[in-house]
Amino acid sequence: MDIATGTWLLVGAIFALLVTGLPLAFITGLVALCFTFGWFGPMALPLVTSRVYSFITEYSLVAVPMFVLMASLLDRSGIARDLFNAMRVFAGRLPGGVAIQTVVVAFFLAALSGIIGGEIVLLGILALPQMLRLGYDKHLSIGVVCAGGSLGTMMPPSIVLIIYGLIASQSIADLFTAAITPALVLMGSYILYVLLRCLKNPKLGPPLTAEERENNEIKTKGQALKAILVPGLIAFLVLGTIYGGVASVTEAAAMGVFGVFVAIILRGEFSIKTLHASLNQTLSTCGMIIWIGIGAAALVGVYNLMGGNRFISQMIMGLDVAPIVIMLVMMLILLVLGMFLDWIGVAMLTLPIFVPIVTQLGYDPIWFGILFAVNMQVSFLTPPFGPAAFYLKGVAPPSISLKDIFVSLLPFIAIQLCVLALLLAWPDLALWLV
Repeated sequence: MDIATGTWLLVGAIFALLVTGLPLAFITGLVALCFTFGWFGPMALPLVTSRVYSFITEYSLVAVPMFVLMASLLDRSGIARDLFNAMRVFAGRLPGGVAIQTVVVAFFLAALSGIIGGEIVLLGILALPQMLRLGYDKHLSIGVVCAGGSLGTMMPPSIVLIIYGLIASQSIADLFTAAITPALVLMGSYILYVLLRCLKNPKLGPPLTAEERENNEIKTKGQALKAILVPGLIAFLVLGTIYGGVASVTEAAAMGVFGVFVAIILRGEFSIKTLHASLNQTLSTCGMIIWIGIGAAALVGVYNLMGGNRFISQMIMGLDVAPIVIMLVMMLILLVLGMFLDWIGVAMLTLPIFVPIVTQLGYDPIWFGILFAVNMQVSFLTPPFGPAAFYLKGVAPPSISLKDIFVSLLPFIAIQLCVLALLLAWPDLALWLV
C-alpha cells in the first residue's frame, strides 16, 4: 500500500468510527495501533509508546491543570458576580449596556482563566436571565453570552495557545503577546455590533431604569472599582509576571491559583466542598485533554513515520498557486474540522502537519497560531456540534431551544470570520507587539 492510499484509509477510518459515537481519544488511539501493526509489523509498539511518553512528559503541559483549577475556583466564588454588578455602574445607562458589560466581563474572565466552557456557563447563569428580565432581545442576549464566553480561546492565558505552543515548539509568551490585539479587536467588534443595533432599535437592549440601577448590589463607582480590583490583580499576577520575564507560563499559572486561593479565603468563600468540587472538575477536564492528546500524538507520530507529513507537504507545496491560497485552504480545513471535532483533537491532528508547511511558505508560526485560535473560537459556535451552544443550553431557561441558540450565533460567527480575514490580510495586527 502506498502512502496516498494509506492516508485516505486513515482519514476514512477516523470519520467512520466517529459516527459510532466513540470518544475521539479512543478512536485516534485505536487507528494509531492498527496502522502501527499493519504498516510496521507486530514489533513496532515502541513507536507508539515513545510518542505518548514525549507528549505527557512535556513540562509546559503542567500549566493546563493550573489554569483549569484557577477557573474552577473562580466559577465557585463571588468574584465574577461582583465584577458583573460593578460593570453595571459604568454601562447601565447605555442602550444595550448590560450586553456590553457582559462582553467586557467575559473579556476579564478570559484574562483570568483561559477556559471557555466555564465562562459560558457562568455568564449564562449571571447575565442571560438579567438581560431577558430587562426586556433584551433573546437572540442578542444569547449571542453575547456565547461569543463573549468564547473569548477565552484568544485572550491569554488561553489553553488553546498553550497547546499550540507545545505542538508547534513556539514561545507561549510570544503567542500570548500576539493574541492581545486580536482579542481586543474581537471584543471591540462584539461591543460595536451590540451598540449599533441597540442605538438603531433601543427595544433590543433598553437602558437600565433609575430603579433598576438603585437595586444593583454595587451602587457607586468607588464600590465598582473596588470590585474590579481583585480580578485585575489576579490577571496582573498571571500576565504581568509572564510579560515581565519574572516567571514562565507554568510558574505564572501556579501563581494565579495562589492568587485566587488568597482572594476567596479573604472573601470568606473558601470551603472544603468548594475545593473538592474544583479539583474534581480540574481532573475531569484535564483527563479529557490528556487522553485526546495521547491518542492524537500516537496517531500523528505513526502517520509521520509512514511518510505522511512528507506526502501532505509535497502535495500542498506542489500546488501552482500563491502561498496565501494555501493558507486559505488550511483555514477552510480547520473550519470544517472544527464543526465536527473538539479543538484539542483538531490541534493534535493538523498542527504537526500544517506548521512545517507554514514555515516553508515563509510565514510566521506565531501568526499562524493566532489564526488557529480564531478558527477554534469559530468552532465553539458553529453547528452542528458547537460546544458553546450546548454549554449554554444546560443553564438556559427551558423556553430557549438549541435552534434559538444556533440562530443567535450566526451574526457573531460572521464577526469572527471578518476578524480572521483581517488577520490574514494584515499579519502585523497580531505581530506588532511580538
